[in-house]
Amino acid sequence: MRAEKENSPLRLAIAGLGTVGAGVVKMVQKHADVLAARAGRPIVITAISARSRSKNRGVDLSGYAWEDDPVALARRPDVDVVIEVMGGEDGPAKACVETALKFGKHVVTANKALLAKHGNALAALAEDCEVALRYEAAIAGGIPIIKALGEGLAGNEITRVMGVMNGTCNYILTVMEATGDDYADVLAAAQAKGYAEADPVTDVGGFDAAHKLASLAALAFGTKVDYDGVLIEGIERISLADIINARDMGYRIKLLGVARMNEDGLEQRMQPCLVPAASPLGQLEGVTNMVVAEGDFIGQIVASGPGAGEGPTASAIMGDVMDVARGLVMPVFGIPAASLRAAPRSAAGSDAEYYLRFTLLDAPMVLSKVTGILGKHGISIDRCRQYDHDGDAAPLLIVTHNTGRAVLDTALAEISALDVSLAQPVAIRIENV
Repeated sequence: MRAEKENSPLRLAIAGLGTVGAGVVKMVQKHADVLAARAGRPIVITAISARSRSKNRGVDLSGYAWEDDPVALARRPDVDVVIEVMGGEDGPAKACVETALKFGKHVVTANKALLAKHGNALAALAEDCEVALRYEAAIAGGIPIIKALGEGLAGNEITRVMGVMNGTCNYILTVMEATGDDYADVLAAAQAKGYAEADPVTDVGGFDAAHKLASLAALAFGTKVDYDGVLIEGIERISLADIINARDMGYRIKLLGVARMNEDGLEQRMQPCLVPAASPLGQLEGVTNMVVAEGDFIGQIVASGPGAGEGPTASAIMGDVMDVARGLVMPVFGIPAASLRAAPRSAAGSDAEYYLRFTLLDAPMVLSKVTGILGKHGISIDRCRQYDHDGDAAPLLIVTHNTGRAVLDTALAEISALDVSLAQPVAIRIENV
């Protein structure tokens, strides 16, 4: 823990004055007295930086020094903490954070992409410079899951951490289910509401949430951040039919991030999964995020809340600032950076139940052909349903017992090659929570 001067103001610099940066300014201005009382010292903003000086951001910035260059901002002698809310995994954001750390400034960031790509190096640099690098706002917005894992659950061996960490995807999936509208129509509506970007690939492709999962896994398991080791699959191919079928069978589909340590290494997945409809994750609606952590002594904890936006993100940032004001400097990922191990990637992943949907020719002995191939590969069936249909194409739904994905893929390839298979089989993992 690095000692700070008692009762001296903690001086903040903000790099980036978009929605989040402006939100931080508003919070500091509105709650100055409350922050000072809780921190035991005043919290003040001394300098800011953004691309445009003239833009109206809905908040008074006249009392702060302006730097066009965020790196110059990070060097200022009248700054104790740099708040980086520019975004981007490289470029000005990286240069600003590195400079701040080297100049002995604490850093609070909301930049999940920066941490996913450079988290290991930045953690080592922060510790070498004896300053804090905090990132609560980078993962699940306003949910204090980093504090929970790094402090509240520090006495536990974490066995699994998982969650819905992208509000855009959860909104799309829940609205599809509620309205019966197709993916493309709901995505367009989400863009119109501002829930999805004009180019939504980062969100719907699972990349945004995967950035978060990589850092969360490092903290949970004491491993180096390994974003390249995350299996990433987005929601683009989730059909309304699968959403309806899942609901009919007692499940809901979520873009779910899961990290666990298996015997052969670290498993990290960000992909659509079925979860029990009655579970906390199954009941999650709209743009809300949720993270579930499991430990050997605590069992399971569930944390939910808004995953993005001005208020929630500013709230998370200021929570980190308050810890810095109180003199709390901890290893970035829970243990010293030199002790973080490069975990091997789990080759097989964990076994699971799977939801399977086939489109088959409506003819005698077709079902036996499918079940025969599954049985040949040791894949047992928990439930099987056939629905009414028009024409010769008959839908068949199967829920398997636990099986490995590699074995399942082999069986599905054989089924797909049958002359009675009229479409590529669909397989979605079931995550029991």
